[in-house]
Amino acid sequence: MKRGEKYILVAIALVVLILGARNFITLETQSQSDPGIPFYTTASPELMEHASAIYKEAGCKSCHSLWTVRNVMESVPAPALDGIGSIRNEEWIYQYLSSPNPQNILPSRLKAEYSMPSYSYLSDADRHTLAQYLASLKVKDWYKQENIKAEYEKLTGKEYKP
Repeated sequence: MKRGEKYILVAIALVVLILGARNFITLETQSQSDPGIPFYTTASPELMEHASAIYKEAGCKSCHSLWTVRNVMESVPAPALDGIGSIRNEEWIYQYLSSPNPQNILPSRLKAEYSMPSYSYLSDADRHTLAQYLASLKVKDWYKQENIKAEYEKLTGKEYKP
């Protein structure tokens, strides 16, 4: 091995050792534990199964994601439904699903072809089941507060102070 090659090899080894030590120290000093997945449901298994079947049959899955990571390149920009129950209650969701024109209740910023369709054609029982299930989809308080803070700071450019 030539003299210059030895210096390069030693330099690479030093960089790897320094970066490894830094990462090890960082791992050792992290005191904050992982808070876990922020999404949960209060629905019974029977309600989940029945509502999931309605959700698929009604075509909700073609626009909304539920319990998945969204691929923005393959989906319509409709909101994910995880945690919707922390924002809206069962009665509101039922009225929204029952409305002949949901945009009268909650105007959409999406193009007309992506606007929320009416699900008033579903049976009353199916709309109640969907509303009950969607209202059971919650987020933990810490996650909700982080999102409120991030949204406030994004919209106002000011630091959020509760």
